[in-house]
Order: sequence, then C-alpha cells, then structure tokens
Amino acid sequence: MQYKLKCMEKLTAKEEEILELFWKKGPLYVREIVELYEDPKPHFNTISTIVRALEEKGYVGHTQKGKSYQYHALIAEEDMGRKSLSSIIGRYFKNSYLRVVSSFVENGNIPVEDLRRLLDEVENSRKDKTD
Repeated sequence: MQYKLKCMEKLTAKEEEILELFWKKGPLYVREIVELYEDPKPHFNTISTIVRALEEKGYVGHTQKGKSYQYHALIAEEDMGRKSLSSIIGRYFKNSYLRVVSSFVENGNIPVEDLRRLLDEVENSRKDKTD
C-alpha cells in the first residue's frame, strides 16, 4: 500500500517509539498509549503532544469517536523502512547502492554466496518481467 505523506520530517526517538506502537497495536486512543507504558507512566498531555506532532508531520491520522480521537499510522512500517534506508544511503553513501552492498561484502556482513543468490533472483525477476 502506498502512502503519500504531507512531509517527511525526521522523527524524534519518542515519536518513533509511539509510531511503532501503532504498527504493533493498530489504532489507539492517547489514553491507551499511556497505559502501554510501564510505571512511571508518561503524562497524558505529553503523549498527546507527541501524537499531535506525528499527525502534523503526516505520519499519523485520526478518526473522531464521540468526543475523542482514535489515532492510526498513515505509513506502513515497511514503507518507513524503505524511506529511512534511502535517506541513509543518500546521506552516507552518496546515493550509491553499489557502495552499500560493497561495504556489506567487505565487512563480511553479506557472504559472497548470498550475493550470488541475490543476483540470480534479480536476473530471474527481470526475465519473468520480459516474458
């Protein structure tokens, strides 16, 4: 599923933490988010402010339920991962995916056998698309 965000502002650690709760639990009221924390629980207003900041940045939306708002993620976890990865590759690898893969191979993070298997999968995928 594709999501169009108003903006792609960076998130604080607390904003990321709360966004993860939406991915794990689904739609939540602010009081439910507060209850998910261990004691000492954060103040309701603190969580409310963070959730509204997430909404302002375009990561979270809400549905009105009576006098309350139930909030939900507007971006899927996988899409956020891709966005974050692209940002890291742009910032630290000058937008070169080849540099990223080379770095992983050189550091032993990706065995050469896995890289060969990945290349085979890519080639097979391209063949399937042209057939």
